[in-house]
Formats: sequence, structure tokens, C-alpha cells
Amino acid sequence: MAVTDRKPRGALRILLRAPIWLYRARLGWLVGHRLLYLAHRGRRTGARREVVVEVVSYDPAVPEVVVVAAWGKNPDWYRNIQAAPAIEVRLGGSRWPEPDHRFLESGEVQEVLVAYQKAHPSAWKRLAPLLGFPETPTDPRWPEVAEKTRAMAFKPTR
Repeated sequence: MAVTDRKPRGALRILLRAPIWLYRARLGWLVGHRLLYLAHRGRRTGARREVVVEVVSYDPAVPEVVVVAAWGKNPDWYRNIQAAPAIEVRLGGSRWPEPDHRFLESGEVQEVLVAYQKAHPSAWKRLAPLLGFPETPTDPRWPEVAEKTRAMAFKPTR
């Protein structure tokens, strides 16, 4: 069982939600393109919800940003986006109101994660065991991991 199979609580939850305050204060540029602020509606209540997630891929030419869902197989924010589109996304100093989104297929998820592993080997070495991901791209468990991992791409509405 990976550490991230359950939602964070207590001090860890407070620490993980701290970047939301940076984005609310229009200081998202401080975190650059490593963290994405996502505002969405609760699927049951319709209330505005906010979360900050780590970016695993960013293509400034498109622009498109890919994030992976941690903290369980289907975290609340992921299920909320399945039910209704995002209200807004902020990345660095950019704000994308009502962004387009798409859910990644398992093959794309594997490509993105392997690319992240190659681009950030030291971060991957620390994160992989926590997330239950293979440490090397040649590990035979990759297809199974990619099938279970939820990922989503966002880009500005044209």
C-alpha cells in the first residue's frame, strides 16, 4: 500500500494546502510551473473547491499542463472534474478561466510519468516509493501502474 492511498490529515493537510494561499494572494509566480492551482465545483454541493497539485508535464508551446491524481485511486478533485469542468486553473502567474481538459489514457500516463522520471531523477527516487510507482522505466509493473493512475491535461480555452 502506498503512503498516498489515503487522504492527508492534520498538519500534513495544512502543509499541502499552503500553496493555495500563495495563489489567492496572486503570488503563484513564486512556485513557477511546478504546482497548479485548480478551482472546481463539488459534484454534490456545487460549492467552490480548491486544490494545488504537482505538475508532471508542461508544454509552454501549446500551452498544456498535465497533473496526476494522488491520495487514492479517485481523489475528490478528480471526480469533481469528471462531473463538471474546472472553474479556473492557475499556473505560475497565468490564469486560465474555464480551461479545456482531457483525461489521459493509460499509454499517455505511462509516457508522461517515464518522462518525469527521466527529467527529475532525484525527485522521482523520493516520490516513487511513496506513490507506489516503479523506480525504473524498465520495470514490468509500468503498464499496471499506468492503468490505475489517473491523470488529466489542462489548456486555456481558445
